[in-house]
Amino acid sequence: MNNDKILGLLGLAQRAGKIESGEGMVVEAIRRHKAKLVIVASDASQNTREKILNKGQYYQVPVAVELSTDELSQAIGKMRKVIAVCEKGFANKIKELLH
Repeated sequence: MNNDKILGLLGLAQRAGKIESGEGMVVEAIRRHKAKLVIVASDASQNTREKILNKGQYYQVPVAVELSTDELSQAIGKMRKVIAVCEKGFANKIKELLH
């Protein structure tokens, strides 16, 4: 996994306006089928991880739990534990780099 490239892509997606962040906004993006990939911080609470994983599974949105809160926050410039990538190209490239 190449964290630097992933974080760079997340920052680029944020500047392009293709990211929803924060638990409520991410859940709404999943429900509206806008989210193409959701990333939950590995150090988020068990309740938050389970909630997002269940929503992702129900709506068939891939959920990754590989990055920390600090990494996510630094990448997008806001303190967040949950973000949704809402553009297919960014999501596909990040998924490719996660594996």
